[in-house]
Amino acid sequence: MKAENFLPDDYRPAEDEPFMNDRQLEYFRRKLTAWKHELLEQSAETLEGLAESARSVPDIADRASEETDRALELRTRDRQRKLVSKIEVALRRIDNGEYGYCEVTGEPISLRRLDARPIATMTLEAQERHERRERVHRDD
Repeated sequence: MKAENFLPDDYRPAEDEPFMNDRQLEYFRRKLTAWKHELLEQSAETLEGLAESARSVPDIADRASEETDRALELRTRDRQRKLVSKIEVALRRIDNGEYGYCEVTGEPISLRRLDARPIATMTLEAQERHERRERVHRDD
C-alpha cells in the first residue's frame, strides 16, 4: 500500500527509519499542502477585508490609521505570497526526489529542522555559512 493511504494522523518522522522514505515524504507533502492552503485562505480573507474597507473615512487621523493598517496587511500578504512559492518549490522537490537534501552539500537535512521549517533547502551548518557570508558582503 502507498504511504498516502496508510499514514496515521499521529505519525511523526523518526531518525530510526530510512531517510525520506515514502511515509516521511507523504508526511511533509501533507504538512506543506496544509500550510499552503492556510496561507491562501488568509489571502482571500485579506482581499475580502480590503474590498469591504474601501470606504471613504472623513476623519484624517482615522483615514491615516486605516491606510497604515492596509499597508501592513499588504506587506504581510506579500511575504506570504513569497512563502507560497517556496512551498510550491518544496512540493516539486518532493516529486523529483530532492526533498530533504541540502542544495549546497547534498547531505540530508535533519528531520527536526524539516519539521520546524519544511521549506528548508540547506542543512543548518550550510545555512549558517550562507548567512555569515551574506553578512560579510552586506557590510561592503
